[in-house]
Amino acid sequence: MTLTADHKTELLTGAHLFDGVDSQGMERIAAAAIQVDFEDDHVIARQGEIGTGFFIIISGAARVVRGGETVADLGPGDFFGELSVLDGRPRTAQVIANGPTSCLALATWDFEALLLDQPKVALAILRGLAGRLRELTDLRRH
Repeated sequence: MTLTADHKTELLTGAHLFDGVDSQGMERIAAAAIQVDFEDDHVIARQGEIGTGFFIIISGAARVVRGGETVADLGPGDFFGELSVLDGRPRTAQVIANGPTSCLALATWDFEALLLDQPKVALAILRGLAGRLRELTDLRRH
């Protein structure tokens, strides 16, 4: 099923990465994002490769695998691949579809153009990433 721009915007609003992004920013993100569908066990992001985009799960599920061990499970609204997009370094883990999974994907060059054009989007994303880093730091302490 092909998503309308309004439906993409609605789905992206559920991704915590974009908390605080205004409606104009969300519309810009939705316009740049494309839907990508994956079959069960498809490797969506491969550890060690340079990423050319990042993904937000809109339906289905995926697992994050590092060194052969599942380290996280992801579902609708979760995102991955942002680190490689931001720093240009190889991906730190594999992400594998658990059953049929649909994502919205944003290419690195579209993401960078969006951040340069929409500073509010950049700030909201930085806050989202800072929150994720804080959660991971808190988990390591326990």
